[in-house]
This record gives sequence, structure tokens and C-alpha cells, in this order.
Amino acid sequence: MNDEGTHDEAVEHELKGVPEDMLDDGAPEEEGEASGGDRVAELENELAEAKQQVLYARAETQNVRRRMEKEVADARAYAATGFARDILSVYDNMQRALEAIPPAMREDEKMKGLVAGLEATGRELDKIFGQHGITRIAAMGLPLDPNQHQAMIEVPSDEEPGTVVQEMQSGWMIRERLLRPAMVGVAKKPD
Repeated sequence: MNDEGTHDEAVEHELKGVPEDMLDDGAPEEEGEASGGDRVAELENELAEAKQQVLYARAETQNVRRRMEKEVADARAYAATGFARDILSVYDNMQRALEAIPPAMREDEKMKGLVAGLEATGRELDKIFGQHGITRIAAMGLPLDPNQHQAMIEVPSDEEPGTVVQEMQSGWMIRERLLRPAMVGVAKKPD
């Protein structure tokens, strides 16, 4: 029996400092304590929650990355919008200058160089606009589109009411975005 007492004392000495919740004496657990199965279920629930949070975090990261890629692509595509809008007024003035030259003066030897220069400049601007995705909005004879046309006046006409019958200023798009609406006159029924 003495050996048994010594053995128990040795085991107790070995177990000193070990937290009690880690000791399993094999005895049934008292009420109020979580059973091993309950603890496993609790840990499995925590693991499932952590996995779900990781999935949400990954999805959010992917969404942020996609938004940033789109913003960068838009910034590249539409970087010249302000400059393009400003250069349109130069284009308009050059077109007005060409239209202001009467046909008789266009044939005059003194004016031929000027007319040819203005026309060549217009062609070059059209080419550059095309290279940068800047296109003119069609207006004449089409129904008024408030997304592309700005109605300035109503003109009595035999045309279908709401049809564009006059263009005061051309409208322009830069890729899929409106750069400047066309300023137009639309038909109304004659009085």
C-alpha cells in the first residue's frame, strides 16, 4: 500500500501547475460544465464563422480591386475630356470662318490659300477627334433626344413635332459619354 501512496503522490507532484480544465480524471463531468462534444461543436461554429468572415473579406477585396481597375480605365479613357471640350469652341469658330467666306471669294486667287488652309485644319481636327473617340452627334431630321440634344427654340414646320429641324451648335460624344449636347431647334405645328 505504501507503493500506492507514493505513486499517487508522484502523480500529484507531476500534475502541479497544470490547469485544472486540462486534467481529465475520467469521471463524469458535473452539471454546468460543457461536455467535450459541446466544446467541439462550439469550436466548429467558431471555425465556420471565421471561414465566413474570410470569404466576405475576400469578396470585398475583389470588389474594391474591380472598382479601382474601372476607375483607372475611365481615367485613361476620359482624361482628355476637359481639353476636348475646350478645343470644340476652336473647331466651331474655324467652321464659322469657312462658312462666312462667300463662294465668289473662294475662287479668288488671294483667298484660295486661306480656304485650303482652313479646310485642311478642319480635316486634321476631325482625324484627331476620331483617334481619341470624339464623335459628332447626329441631329438634323432626327427626333429630339434629351440625352444628346438641347432644344433651344421651337420652329413652326411641316415636320413631325419634336423633330430636329435646325442645328445651332454641333453636339459631341467622347466614347460613350456626352461631351457637349447639340443645341437645336425642334419642329412644332404651324400656327
